[in-house]
Amino acid sequence: MTAAAHSWQTDAAPGPRPADQPRLTTEQTRIRIGTTHRPFTKRPLKLTDALDFWQFAGAAANVIMQMARPGVGYGVAESKVESGSLMKRPWKRARTTTQYLAVAILGDEEEKKAFREAVNGAHRQVRSEPGAPVKYNAFDRDLQLWVAACLYIGFEDTYQLLAGRMSPEQNEAFYRSSSALGTTLQVTEDMWPATRAEFDEYWNTACEQAVLDDFVRSYLEDLLNLRMIHWYLRIPFRGLLRFLTIGFLSPWFREQMRVEWSDADQRRFENLFLFVGFVNRFIPRFLRHGGSHALMADVRRRIKRRKNLI
Repeated sequence: MTAAAHSWQTDAAPGPRPADQPRLTTEQTRIRIGTTHRPFTKRPLKLTDALDFWQFAGAAANVIMQMARPGVGYGVAESKVESGSLMKRPWKRARTTTQYLAVAILGDEEEKKAFREAVNGAHRQVRSEPGAPVKYNAFDRDLQLWVAACLYIGFEDTYQLLAGRMSPEQNEAFYRSSSALGTTLQVTEDMWPATRAEFDEYWNTACEQAVLDDFVRSYLEDLLNLRMIHWYLRIPFRGLLRFLTIGFLSPWFREQMRVEWSDADQRRFENLFLFVGFVNRFIPRFLRHGGSHALMADVRRRIKRRKNLI
């Protein structure tokens, strides 16, 4: 599975931010949603409203955010679990990660339990070697919370780019429906920030520990350059992936990746999603959300037939 379904413990993450350095702000840790992205609906929203197939446009950016925490980054990059390796089994990794999200959002308690047990089986093999500079263990709840928070940010950003900025009331309802992104694994309900405002405080503080080094950055550059797939697929999609990925990164994470993003790039990015969001309004919901429901149906078939889930 990708970092979306992995989490790690580290005792080598950066310590508290020095007092002489300003704290990170929402302008640094979140992408910009233009004022032209007007809301499409005024009804209350849930995470299930964000299952559009365009939701995965920012998947690579989300992996970068997750892996910017040293324990997550080293855990993924050093993992010896080849059956779920992003660089060696990219299509399987994509399937299992997207199915984790489908189960977390659409699954019942028994389905979540089955998927949790399958993930735990893989996680037992993921731990750092003695004397490693970054120590990690795949069962750490604090970093599972970080991964779940990254996933939430991805859903919220993409939904607002496609369907317009949420009202404060919509944003709160949308957020309240999202804790299963973490609690489907080991995150407990009381660990999930209770309100959207508390989540913002958690996010800005947690981002201060999201600092990339050359080792993890090199791994992520391979991801951005699609080095895990055949060259004939890499050539037509690499430029689009890079554009979308950088667009879905906030200024803080662009700084960590050392990538450039101009005002012109930002306008193109926002205009792309204004266009896509407009077109989406004419596509029936069952088609836009069909991929997630198909993934969930596959999980149910695998459970029924006692086949491996990951």
